[in-house]
Amino acid sequence: MTAAEALEQLLRSYGDYYDVSREAAPFAAEAVFHSHEAQYFLVRAARIAEAESHEYVFFALESLLEADRLNALAEAAWEGGLSRVRPHRDHRSSDVALIVLADRIAPEAAALVPKLRRYQSYRWGFQGWSHFRLCAAEVSTGRCLANRQGRRIRDLVRDNLAKRSD
Repeated sequence: MTAAEALEQLLRSYGDYYDVSREAAPFAAEAVFHSHEAQYFLVRAARIAEAESHEYVFFALESLLEADRLNALAEAAWEGGLSRVRPHRDHRSSDVALIVLADRIAPEAAALVPKLRRYQSYRWGFQGWSHFRLCAAEVSTGRCLANRQGRRIRDLVRDNLAKRSD
């Protein structure tokens, strides 16, 4: 099983709810999710609250993931995601995620994964926030590493890798 096969499996999984694009240089693919919720009283014109959430997921393929390459990918994903954020009164969150599928992960990169954290709040949180989620999967062994915010993604990637091997 290769990283490219794992990517195809993940993109099929994400394709159910996300808009997936394969033209996302320097990444192999990108998935975008938008959600808008509104609460109203009796009629739609009497709105009580609204909330918008966005998620930008970037996928990268590497044969050997090293620490400097991981830093570069994380920075490119964070900047690419934040450039699309438009905070306003009804904005709740815009999260940026990076999933790296590698044949091998260098020990320095493996140690760096849990330490890569990014957070941005807009107007002290009144106009939302952004978190950075990171998951790096070593396809050859099935090992998945994640930062604190990326634990849910780690579980999703691990489940998809297990499906693929069946």
